[in-house]
Amino acid sequence: MMPKLTLYSRKDCCLCAEMKAVIDEIAAKIPVEIDEIDIDQSIELRAQFAEEIPVLYIDGRKSFKFRVTTKQLETRLRRHSRRGYLRWFTERL
Repeated sequence: MMPKLTLYSRKDCCLCAEMKAVIDEIAAKIPVEIDEIDIDQSIELRAQFAEEIPVLYIDGRKSFKFRVTTKQLETRLRRHSRRGYLRWFTERL
């Protein structure tokens, strides 16, 4: 099962650009689905995330806020993938 990364960000945000670069680097190694959402396109999202962007969710769970390194994201995704595989495997037993 491929993890879904949802990045809440905004234009002209240097931290957002850094996190996006880390995500792109990881996506070259690990298959992931990426969804980037500009919070400035919605009043509700702007109110919810204005003080904490960028924020990255993995399969709907808040995972990182402000910064993430390549190593941190890769570790989290590999751990997440193992859990997903184990869950898939045990459901078939």
